[in-house]
Amino acid sequence: MAEELRGRPDKGARQGAAAVEFALVGPIFVLLLIGMVVYGGWFWMAQSVQSLASEAARAAVAGLDADERTRLARARIDQDMRAHSALDPDLTTVDVETAEDGIRIVVRYDARTHPLMLAGGMLPRPPAIIERSAVIRAGGY
Repeated sequence: MAEELRGRPDKGARQGAAAVEFALVGPIFVLLLIGMVVYGGWFWMAQSVQSLASEAARAAVAGLDADERTRLARARIDQDMRAHSALDPDLTTVDVETAEDGIRIVVRYDARTHPLMLAGGMLPRPPAIIERSAVIRAGGY
């Protein structure tokens, strides 16, 4: 019996090797997964902010003066955020810049307190303030 076991590696030694390999690779794998979730969520929020800016710029085109354009842009953003956005309206600011050649909408979202941003732990975090803009040209083509 002892002769049969000499040629085979010990089963416990193989299991220990797997544990050591996991101890080396496991933390890196977990950090990569957390990073994908955090940055994926940030890109999702950034796309949502860009969509808000684009829709607000399209709505502002119908305004006859700067005040009406601003009112239309803000109303569209409020409507979109209530309808289907997971972003917090209280953390969103909107600036409407009107000029003779067009309208520029700037939307800023403060993502510092968003759960996805807090989940990053020690990972390098993306920018906490997400700022996106959209421009609609009027004339001059």
